Amino acid sequence: MTGSTSGYDDRTTRQRLATVAQYDHDADALESTVVRYEDGPDRCTIAPRECSEPERLTTWLSADLDMVVDLDEMR
Repeated sequence: MTGSTSGYDDRTTRQRLATVAQYDHDADALESTVVRYEDGPDRCTIAPRECSEPERLTTWLSADLDMVVDLDEMR
C-alpha cells in the first residue's frame, strides 16, 4: 500500500481511473454481456472493449437487468 488508511492502494486506483478516462470520450468503446439465469434475474456486465485481460478483471460494472431503466424514459 502507499500509506492509505482505507486499505486501498491509491496508485492502483489512479491507474484504474486513468484507464477508464481514456474510454470516457467514446461510448462505443464499451461492451456489454448479458447472462441469462433460470432461477434469478438476468445480469448485464459492461466493460471497456479494448482492455487487457488483467484490466478486464477489475474494470467492469454488473447490474441485474430488472434494475436497468431506459434513459429517455427517466428524463
